[in-house]
Amino acid sequence: MSRRTSLKITDERERQLEKASEIVASGPDDDPPMSVVIDAALTHLVQSEENIQSARNELDPTTIQQFNTDVLALQYRTKVETRWR
Repeated sequence: MSRRTSLKITDERERQLEKASEIVASGPDDDPPMSVVIDAALTHLVQSEENIQSARNELDPTTIQQFNTDVLALQYRTKVETRWR
């Protein structure tokens, strides 16, 4: 991962941050800082990958593939693929 000193907020990224902020907020009047929203999203990504890896031995591939996302996906039983890049 390369280190950057700034983060460009495109319109699409702004929409995603707003939606994530609504999910993270403790109520309709809560406006969490961007760092909290990003930390929650990163934690969710790491935990999701761990959960998919754990479930590979317990569930059939068809069931696990129902939980594929644009970021993580199970390719049969052979590997968990990251789709982001």
